[in-house]
Amino acid sequence: MIDSKEAIRILKEEGCSTEVLNHVRAVRDVSMEIAENIEKSGVDVDKNLVEVGALLHDIGRSKTHDIKHGVEGSKILKERGLKKIVPIAENHLGAGIAKEEAEKLDLPEKDFLPSSLEEKIVTYGDNLIVEDKRQTYEEALEEMREELGQNHEGVSRFKNMHDELEKLGAFN
Repeated sequence: MIDSKEAIRILKEEGCSTEVLNHVRAVRDVSMEIAENIEKSGVDVDKNLVEVGALLHDIGRSKTHDIKHGVEGSKILKERGLKKIVPIAENHLGAGIAKEEAEKLDLPEKDFLPSSLEEKIVTYGDNLIVEDKRQTYEEALEEMREELGQNHEGVSRFKNMHDELEKLGAFN
């Protein structure tokens, strides 16, 4: 597994903008805070995977800024032999995207739902960062409701992700 300096080097090599670099560093910071809190609660967390995954989750933005940046990022990471990080890049959008919704969004026909603890930490952390500024869970939830609609499945997934992480001690 690579380290954070190598991840930043890769982002720059791929042509990510300063804005993307600032954003992923902010996501890394909040994700590491969450991971460390969970670890203090006695739960095993691969903190290196969280750190590098948070830094590389938006590598696809070097190719596109639309919803397909997760898929594009997974291609770049596969080409670079960084297979452990692929699910983080693919599944970080919103609180994940179910297969039915993926089809409507012209994404490959599959679930893009975070499943590992590390994926969930980075996905959650990404939702707390707008550009490179941190917002509260409540602000992120409200933004998601406004963007997706009050009763959208993604809003429920985000709430459930928050509850799951909270039970693991993420916000102590």
